Amino acid sequence: MSDTLTVDVVDSEGKKTGSADLPADVFDVQTNIPLIHQVVVAQLAAARQGTHDTKSRGEVRGGGRKPYKQKGTGRARQGSTRAPQFAGGGVVHGPTPRDYSQRTPKKMKAAALRGALSDRARAGRVHVVSGFAPGTAPSTKSALAVLDNLSGRKHVLVVVERQDEITWKSLRNVERVHLLVSDQLNTYDVLISDDVVFTQGALDAFLAGPVKGAAVAATVGSPETEEETK
Repeated sequence: MSDTLTVDVVDSEGKKTGSADLPADVFDVQTNIPLIHQVVVAQLAAARQGTHDTKSRGEVRGGGRKPYKQKGTGRARQGSTRAPQFAGGGVVHGPTPRDYSQRTPKKMKAAALRGALSDRARAGRVHVVSGFAPGTAPSTKSALAVLDNLSGRKHVLVVVERQDEITWKSLRNVERVHLLVSDQLNTYDVLISDDVVFTQGALDAFLAGPVKGAAVAATVGSPETEEETK
């Protein structure tokens, strides 16, 4: 594997303005399919509300009186019309509120995301743009022209910076586009998208985030820092 992958950076007019490096440790790692499956299942499970609830025979109103006498009718004995076998009765072993979330370590989530991005990058489906709209005003027409130039596929994931309101307003109502902020990028959204398009700023922020965090943690824990804080 090479140290980096290189993709072209295009502007809002579809012209190449440079190139962007995709580090191999993020965009060219081995894809671990069982790990990705586990992470995606956990993510979808955590999205479930778990508020479903059914009433047991003790929770359904009414039925306190014995419907008919115990003997002499020729029918089976019954103690309440709210028993499960009656219409309007309680539910046996029905769903009750519960928490579906699963504990997934951060390192597993990060590894799964790298594997999904690597799969898209090796297929040539990771793109970088300098911007989607010319000028300072949002333009859905210009943004769609950029996307059509990059990919004509049905589902496109666009990753933007949190403060990039121009791109957000330009693409937020486009049905085939899913917008995400760089720090919200996740395995599931990468997998359900045909192409992943980063703005240049979003790619820089995504790559700098974990690295910067690790560097700060290492600096804070170093003996030199501890001496300075005394």
